[in-house]
Amino acid sequence: MSEPVSPTEPEPRPDEEAPKPRREPVFNLPPAVLAVIAICAIVFLLQQYALNDDQQMTLLYDGAFIPVLYTGQYGFDWFLFTRPFTYAFMHGTFAHIAINMVWLAAFGSPLANRFGATRFAVFYAVTGLASVALFWAMHPYGEMPLVGASGAISGMMGAAARYGFRIDRSSGRAAFAGEPLPIAIVLRSRGVMTFLGVWMVINLATGLLGFAPGIDGQIAWEAHIGGFVAGFFGLRFFDRPMPAE
Repeated sequence: MSEPVSPTEPEPRPDEEAPKPRREPVFNLPPAVLAVIAICAIVFLLQQYALNDDQQMTLLYDGAFIPVLYTGQYGFDWFLFTRPFTYAFMHGTFAHIAINMVWLAAFGSPLANRFGATRFAVFYAVTGLASVALFWAMHPYGEMPLVGASGAISGMMGAAARYGFRIDRSSGRAAFAGEPLPIAIVLRSRGVMTFLGVWMVINLATGLLGFAPGIDGQIAWEAHIGGFVAGFFGLRFFDRPMPAE
């Protein structure tokens, strides 16, 4: 006695190829993030291996942010317009640039995928500028050069907090998802506030106590705060509207 046979899916013909599984690249960084990493790496390699001591000092003076130069006591030079931006592509040690580039890849990639290259570049510049603005306000007569991308990266962390760290990977590229959360909701989110609390404690501890393994000199926690505040409160000026469903 035969049993009824349930309908089955048609078997593929021998001449049909099975669809190949989708392969994701190991390093799926947006071009804008790769560009920042490349510039930082090139500048660092020049500092370490291509320039002599005098040339390194010239690059540091012309490229780093030095607060006292903006008090009006040392006259005018054209680099006053560029130092608040170029400092964010310079780093002091290998540990300094390595740590910053890891954080840049982690927080910058989903932000660049969300913003697009142009908005991301402007965001990087503005949060870097906010970092040195607060640093200068607190140390107007400081003579130590400020270098590093960590102020702008702190801005990216502030932006990430406004998205509640929500990530959308449906397009094959990780991007922050949804509309930016109202500040009141962010402040009630236990996960977000825990991250921000830990981040704040680490910044204050490394900055005030001067403890940062592998990094020479003091950590400019003021610059980190300035960048974070700019990214957290200024996100909506950069966010790209979500497409209507």
